[in-house]
Formats: sequence, C-alpha cells, structure tokens
Amino acid sequence: MKKILMLLAAIVLILAGCGQSENRSEESGTKEEGTETTQEEINIKVASINPPMTEILEVAQPLLEEEGINLEIVYVSDNIQPNNAVVEKEVDANFFGHGLWMETYNENNGTDLVVVKPIYHATLGLYSKNYGSVEELPEGATIAIPNDPTNRGRALAFLDDQGVIKLKEGTGIYGTVQDVEENPNNFELQEVDLLMLARMYDDADASVMYPSYAAPLDLLPSRDALLVENPLEEFAISLVAREDNADSEPIQKLAEAMTSPEVKAFLEENYPESAIPAFE
Repeated sequence: MKKILMLLAAIVLILAGCGQSENRSEESGTKEEGTETTQEEINIKVASINPPMTEILEVAQPLLEEEGINLEIVYVSDNIQPNNAVVEKEVDANFFGHGLWMETYNENNGTDLVVVKPIYHATLGLYSKNYGSVEELPEGATIAIPNDPTNRGRALAFLDDQGVIKLKEGTGIYGTVQDVEENPNNFELQEVDLLMLARMYDDADASVMYPSYAAPLDLLPSRDALLVENPLEEFAISLVAREDNADSEPIQKLAEAMTSPEVKAFLEENYPESAIPAFE
C-alpha cells in the first residue's frame, strides 16, 4: 500500500510539473509574439518631385529603417499631385513645396494639410542665357515668372526687393502684374507654369527659377544668377501631412530623420547655395 501511495504522489508531481512547463511556454510565447509586434515594420509613403527633395528622403531612409520604419518615396511629375495624394490618403505625406503653397491649396480645396517641419530654403534666382547682368537686359526684355498666385507673388516681391520693378505699397508677397506701379525698363513679365520656367531660359530674355529647376541646366546662384533672393521663412520647403496624421509617431520620426545631422551635412556638401537648411 505504501508503495502505491508513493507511486501516486510521484505521478501528481510529474503532472504538476508538466502544467507549469506548459504555462511557462505559453507565457514565453506571448512575450515572443509581443516582441514581434513591437518590431513589426511600419510603412509610410511620401510623395516628392525632384532633387534635392528626393535625395533628402533617400538620406532619411536608412535612419528610419533603424526605427523599424520603411519609407517609400513616390515620385510624381507635377506640383498638384503631391497635395492631392496626401488628401486622398494615397500617401502619408509630401515633400515638395512651401507653407504658403499648401495654405493656398487648403483655401481652394477645403482641405486640412499642415506643415510638419520646414526643411530647407530654396532661394529664387533670376537667370539669363544671353545677358550677364540686369543692366544688360534691353528695354522691353521678357522676364518669365510663375503663373500660380503664390509663386507669382513671391517672384514679383523678389523683383521688387531687387529694384527691378516697384509694387504698390502694401502688396507684399501676394501681388499680381496689375500691382506693378513702376517698371522703368518696360520689362514684359510673362507668366508661365512653374515647371516651364527652365524651358523659358532658352526663350525669354530672363527667367525667375528655383534652384531645383536651375540645377539641371548647370546653373548655380552665385555663379550664374543675375539676382538672388534673400531667404524667407514662409517659403521654406517643408514636410507636409494631414491634420489627422501629422502628430503620429511615424511622421514625427520622419521629420526627425529629415532634420538630422546627416541631412544637414548632405545639404551643406551638395547644395551649399541652393538648399540652405531651415533647421539647426
């Protein structure tokens, strides 16, 4: 009888041990599953147009990978698609324009895009294929400027600031050609699509261009521009998202990566004149 009792006790101990082992396995499995969840890769899409915007995103990609975030750059061909894509939630953010361009889009479309972070200043320049200075431009010369309200106003304010024309007092950065009060040399201000300005370098006497459009023509502000704009905070090229996702962790991590020392060093080395960091 004593032997039977000892045998039963041993069986109970074995079964109890198996139960504890199973519990430990289940707990271990739960932890392992939880670990996999926290390490799961997050995917975000950002619409952009051309360098240096796309290159900045490329510099940010490996930094985000370390945070478990996979950044997909969606290349677009015009300056309307990026905002539309964010609004339609085809992408999570865009990186191509400045805050005032975004605000104008919001006003026209009833949307809620917001600036997440200013990244760099892209200063306007006045370029000419045939003339070496503004003084050399002939009477009645054609100067190409953007035709959209935001960039047109900026271009006119730039020409006003540089003394090429004079706008009515109080016009600021929202002027139109009708606001030109003085035009001593009777320059013809020809309005064209923003993306056509580089082509106008061949056709017009001078063309107001952003560095990203001048660079493919091998034009540098300090070397080739007749005039160069002074940087303006409201025109910094910025990361833009929707109001409902701008504060999300992936977008904030993206903003951190795009304002990292690595990005700053890249801009200073590759675009010292045309893409001045808008962050410390």
